[in-house]
Amino acid sequence: MRPPGARTLLRLGARLGATAQNALEVARFGGLATDEDASPSEIVAQRRTYRLRHYFPTSGEADRDDDKRPVMLLVPPLMITAEVYDISSRVSAVAELHRLGMDPWVVDFGAPEHEPGGLERTVTDHVLAVSDAIDRVRDATGRDVHLGGYSQGGMFVYQTAAYRRSEGIESVVTFGSPADTSVGLPFGLPSWLATDAAGRVPDALLRNIDIPGWVTRTGFQLLSPVKSVRSRVDFLLQLHDREALAPRERQRQFLERTGWVAWPGPALTEFIRQFIQHNRMLTGGFVIDDRLVTLADITCPVLTFVGEVDEIAPPPMVRGIRRAAPRAEVYEISLRAGHFGLVVGSLAMAQTWPAVAEWARWRTGAADLPAAVTRVDGDESAESPAPPGGAAGYGLNLAVGIGANTLRSAVRTTTRAVRGGRRLAQEATQNLPRLARLERIQHDTRMSLGLLLDEQHDRAPHDVFFLYQGRAYRQDAAKKRIDAVVRGLIHIGVRQGDPVGVLMQTRPTALALVAALSRLGAVAVLLRPDGDPAREAALAGATRVITDPENAPAAAALGLPVHLLGGVQTRGDGPRIPDMEEIDPDAVPLPAWYRPNPGRASDTAFVLFAGDGEHLRANRITNRRWALSAFGTASSAALSPADTVFSITPLQHPSALMMSLGGAVAGGSRLALASAYDPGTFWDEARRYGVTVASYTWLLLRDLVNAPPDPAELHHPVRLFIGSGMPRGLWRRVEERFAPARVLEFYAATEGEAVLVNLSGKKPGSLGRPLPGGTEVRLARYDLEDGRLVEGPDGFAEESAPGEIGMLLAAVRPETVQLGRRPLRGVFAPADAWMVTGDLFRRDEDGDFWLVGRDAELIRTRSGIVPPGPARDALDDLPQVDAAVVYGIPAGGSELVAAAVTLCPDAEPKPVDLAETLLRLEPELRPAVVRVVAAIPVTPGHRLDPRALRAEGVPEPGAGETYHRDPSGAYRPLTAAARRELLR
Repeated sequence: MRPPGARTLLRLGARLGATAQNALEVARFGGLATDEDASPSEIVAQRRTYRLRHYFPTSGEADRDDDKRPVMLLVPPLMITAEVYDISSRVSAVAELHRLGMDPWVVDFGAPEHEPGGLERTVTDHVLAVSDAIDRVRDATGRDVHLGGYSQGGMFVYQTAAYRRSEGIESVVTFGSPADTSVGLPFGLPSWLATDAAGRVPDALLRNIDIPGWVTRTGFQLLSPVKSVRSRVDFLLQLHDREALAPRERQRQFLERTGWVAWPGPALTEFIRQFIQHNRMLTGGFVIDDRLVTLADITCPVLTFVGEVDEIAPPPMVRGIRRAAPRAEVYEISLRAGHFGLVVGSLAMAQTWPAVAEWARWRTGAADLPAAVTRVDGDESAESPAPPGGAAGYGLNLAVGIGANTLRSAVRTTTRAVRGGRRLAQEATQNLPRLARLERIQHDTRMSLGLLLDEQHDRAPHDVFFLYQGRAYRQDAAKKRIDAVVRGLIHIGVRQGDPVGVLMQTRPTALALVAALSRLGAVAVLLRPDGDPAREAALAGATRVITDPENAPAAAALGLPVHLLGGVQTRGDGPRIPDMEEIDPDAVPLPAWYRPNPGRASDTAFVLFAGDGEHLRANRITNRRWALSAFGTASSAALSPADTVFSITPLQHPSALMMSLGGAVAGGSRLALASAYDPGTFWDEARRYGVTVASYTWLLLRDLVNAPPDPAELHHPVRLFIGSGMPRGLWRRVEERFAPARVLEFYAATEGEAVLVNLSGKKPGSLGRPLPGGTEVRLARYDLEDGRLVEGPDGFAEESAPGEIGMLLAAVRPETVQLGRRPLRGVFAPADAWMVTGDLFRRDEDGDFWLVGRDAELIRTRSGIVPPGPARDALDDLPQVDAAVVYGIPAGGSELVAAAVTLCPDAEPKPVDLAETLLRLEPELRPAVVRVVAAIPVTPGHRLDPRALRAEGVPEPGAGETYHRDPSGAYRPLTAAARRELLR
């Protein structure tokens, strides 16, 4: 019998021997051999980017026609192998799903570093691979699939479901998959850290950085350092006991070595740009195969698993799907699990995969909705409370108690403290260079649309430039097309400075032509298809016209040389128009005089038209005037590459050319072009394009705000509506309905360079203050009766006092005095020069400007001159009023002040309401007649047009709902006697 000490020594020796033997095996082979085999599977399809695996293909199930099992197609993340769903028999997702009566399939992207061309893959490659796999599984099974994805694999699932618009997808199931990266990062770090860092890394560098698997593995472990260290210590302490280690050995090897693969550089670039920096999973507008995609197109049910202590995808990021997919029924299961534990481990085997199987049976009607599943409706307040200490605290508190909580609290406190300052600093960083550049523009400074487009191309040639009809057009492709059009223009004889008519609908070719004319240094005369092209071309002195097929007949009738661009001419009886598309740009030699973008700030760049008939006028826009609007819009709206500007007005309209296009180019933003404005499709397009800023003009948004609620409107991505001329009643309704979006109202003078902007948005109806960095403006006292500036004793004009009506003047730079209409000289000082805008304003005590009307709109009553603005604004303040216009009606030798209003749906006017709102005005400014009409005519530019109402005069009693102001100031229904008195 051995003594106790000997037995202890023997056990210790045996333990040391087993430890040494097992350690040697781990060192040589990376792990311990186990008798566990992978679940049986076959490769059903093998394509360039993926392999499609079918698990348990020969398990004796019935034929396809009799097989009613729900089909599950699982997608792994980029950086983890497909074996995450089949790590070992103890924690195999596919085995558990099969046992629970499902038919499991897996998309296997392989190891990119070992695949031909694998490191060149993009996000598009992976999404198209998943889409192709769906088609193949459906062909094989005859059933729609439940599409599941873990982590970034779930992001692929969302993107694929959106790309396919849910076709062939029974439901979407995701596990720890972010849909909103704006709400934070692991450890509670603010999202702007990644956004700002990503914005400073050039695309060319990112695309050449492939993330090796060991880097991803290390990063994953560092997110839970205590847990990782503890796992390794436990493994070392049990290294002598092979049987104890065996059940977890394959899982350990997966996490420590075999489960990680490289992340291709192009896919990394797309992921960072589209989904981290610009958060387009939430806003929409991400690009798959040059097609615009939004999660708002998902209509199938969504089940998302949320890890309450997930360090990598915190709950707020995952729950963003509620807002990103407003048309989908979104369900949630919240588990106290980390990122990996959602799909692998004992908790996943006990809760995750059984819930998935029961969910699938519920979708077929064979089971009840799992008890753990909760239906959510997009209300972020419904989120489950975070565990004590949060996700980061869960891991660190295991070892350091309150240390992680202290760290997290410090991070949050610091984040809150610097957030306001950071936003100001970020806006200053963006805007100061723009304003400084604007300030440096002199009359001979090179400046043009073509120049800014070239700068944007050189900065990011692979970025998207503009979006049209669901397609994305990138900077490099746009530049190639523009340069080809330039050569075509040279071939037909266009030279620098030539005025060339552009008669086209809004389309990519029109944009390319306008940009090409700018690059050549010619003048783009933007003829209006719905206007009078013949008079407009003559007024601008156009020497030739370039048209599209739709407008070819009208162009051919102008009596000018005409060329076709951007389509095939319809055969007809008329002469064939020469087609510029037949010109081979490579065969056109560039003449010696050609220099790209020769335009100077003082050169005329565009000619735009306003009005019609006898009121038709041509507005000549210099490059400086265009740049003022472009940089002013970009600065005021804080535009950045994360924005998409939606132009819903025709390219011939100033809001499209100068604000939407100009602001997008100056701000490096994407431009979305609408071929035509349709309130019924606005929100679909806004979601698909990822619109953050939408343009408007005058009453354009009225139909949108009056339209029935649209599901895509919920949690929409628009943050700003930018434009000019919006009545303040409509302004309030837009901000109330589409909150948190707000209105950014601009004013730009027809004559001169005066630009005002209401930056704060706190005073609906106000046009704000002069644009920083823009031209100096002043409000001069104005004699309404004589139509001239009021002069002081010294002969100089006097500035208007607060509340006093005055004429807006814009300073003219000395070097540009001879370039436009003759200005007034010696207005406020000897030899100064000012342009009269023709617009009358009031300035309040805060310095904000309020438009009261143009001098041409003044109403000449018996008691004096009345501007229409004050009464119009007062009527706009009535919640029942949809639109209001104030105009003059001839009566005897003078005019009556009349107003016409249309009503909001289901609204009823009351005379007492009219009296109360108009009593705020001075008596002489109140209308004598107020009509309630079914509609007020609008111009093609969506501006109210009172000419028809003026021609009708004071209606007969009973001809409609009309009120007149009696001597007491009250408004009463119009009678025959009252009408006779008014017209006397």
